[in-house]
Amino acid sequence: MKGTRPLSTEEILKVSEQFTGTYRIRNRALFMFGVSVGGRISELLALKVGDVWQNERPVTDLIFAKSVVKGKENSRVIPTNQDCREAITFLIGWHNATYGDLLKARPLFISRKAGKALTRTQGHRIICEAFSQAGLNGRLATHSLRKTFAQRLYDSTSDLALCQELLGHKNISTTRQYLSVSYEKCKKAVEAIELHDNRMCILLHSTSDNDLIVELQTRGYDISSIIDQLRVERRKNHKAKIIHFITHKAVNE
Repeated sequence: MKGTRPLSTEEILKVSEQFTGTYRIRNRALFMFGVSVGGRISELLALKVGDVWQNERPVTDLIFAKSVVKGKENSRVIPTNQDCREAITFLIGWHNATYGDLLKARPLFISRKAGKALTRTQGHRIICEAFSQAGLNGRLATHSLRKTFAQRLYDSTSDLALCQELLGHKNISTTRQYLSVSYEKCKKAVEAIELHDNRMCILLHSTSDNDLIVELQTRGYDISSIIDQLRVERRKNHKAKIIHFITHKAVNE
């Protein structure tokens, strides 16, 4: 979806903890597949059990068949990392426990209706509910998973051509659009210039002591440390006034 943003590493971890209920393993696996292999939601939902589990272990290379990729012109092969392989292992265990077998032709992300894969609408709802429960904001959708994969890949390698290959883009300009801005870098840059650490100092020097205490009490702050700080400030000011008085008197005499 155009305009959606990628997730930071912290957000990935937070979202991965939001899945609950009977289908939590399936739903979490869908999320982890998205950020680990960068498949479009339609490509992920087209996967079968036999596509990811071979010779009693997770595949090391995931193939998106030509029949399911956008444009249906070329298939795409993506190496699976440890995160993806762990998601596969848990999901296959869930399939075995739920259905009592591992039919290769069974949809990997199967719906409540036996034999049917999740629809794109269902996939979108599952992922967006997890975003909401994690407290994330901004424009987020299932395509955010693909953009997250792309951005993390580029941040790790700085190789635009490699990103294009793994995303399956015909035109490298499309890949550039994915990577024009690193959300993680933007977030860190904005946090680096915030005044949070200096806010109390600013408050102390921008209002009277009594007004400050009343304002902080109204907002529910623990003001004991503030009062101690004000006392220190007053002692410093009082000491400075005494030194000024003594110095001024000595000069006049």
